[in-house]
Amino acid sequence: MTMAFARIQWPERVLAGDVVKVRLLVQHPMDTGYLQDLLGKLVPRNVIQSLTCTWGQQEVFRVEPSSGISANPLFEFFVRAEQTAEMHVAWIDDRGVKGHLRQMLPVLPKSSP
Repeated sequence: MTMAFARIQWPERVLAGDVVKVRLLVQHPMDTGYLQDLLGKLVPRNVIQSLTCTWGQQEVFRVEPSSGISANPLFEFFVRAEQTAEMHVAWIDDRGVKGHLRQMLPVLPKSSP
């Protein structure tokens, strides 16, 4: 079994109330089940079944990708940043391998003009 890894990217400076783009890269083979190995045997299907992103206590993104998604998928979505919170990403693939990533998203207070 291979373990998948992930990385999250967002702007370096985020102010309260900003809408920010979150980029999530998951390292996963996303095998379709149609390819053959060097011996001509089919490589079993193994794609991410479900991926969820929770920011603080709120689910902000959910996807159930299909075999049409390429290896090492990149997902982008937007969130409104109100306060510093932890982004928790969790996924499971066809083989039952689970992965997760936790990362704090620091949000600066909005300054008065």
